[in-house]
Amino acid sequence: MDTFYLAHMVNSRCDLYGRFGPVTKRTMSGPRPVVLSGPSGAGKSTLMKRLMKDHEDVFGFSVSHTTRNPRPGEEDGKDYHFTTKDAMQEGIDNGEFIENAEFSGNLYGTSKAAIEDVQAKNLICILDVDIQGVKRIKETDLNPIYISIQPPSMEILEKRLRDRQTETEESLQKRLEAARIDMELSNEPGVFDVVIINDDLERAYEELKDILSDDIQKVQEAKS
Repeated sequence: MDTFYLAHMVNSRCDLYGRFGPVTKRTMSGPRPVVLSGPSGAGKSTLMKRLMKDHEDVFGFSVSHTTRNPRPGEEDGKDYHFTTKDAMQEGIDNGEFIENAEFSGNLYGTSKAAIEDVQAKNLICILDVDIQGVKRIKETDLNPIYISIQPPSMEILEKRLRDRQTETEESLQKRLEAARIDMELSNEPGVFDVVIINDDLERAYEELKDILSDDIQKVQEAKS
């Protein structure tokens, strides 16, 4: 998850729908998408990468758009669709994005085209979004499966983040505050279909696969 999601979550706690662009409702064809959400350090990315590696013929990842500059090692079309602010704003105004947000002068969002590119291959599209994006997607007709990956406790989450040794104390505290908000909001009735507590990676992965087993089988049968 990019840093902007963390700051946006902290600054928008009382405005779950704030600063999002308009979305035009439209039903998309293809396998039902999966929305994965959860705080940094919960293990969401690890579970998602393993799921896609074990079932590369079943899942596809929705590549988000951003107007920020690429970081070293990032590839256009793989890590993000890097674009200009004018071009992305035009797309937002035209209702081409499922969800979008702005932070520090940069726009971020998930386009309908990015999802359709995955679905056109008859793959289950995985969307990695923050809690704000979850709320916004619920205003659309995308009809995904909403899954939240959560840590067993704040103490364990803090230890995981500190063990990475990739954070300054300031950025770590921002992530922890964002995680507190995420954990609180994930317990709201009707926000998620399933909440997985990642206290053991293998168990959490098996639970995730079990939840998606019927959808995985449908895609595999359609390809056979």
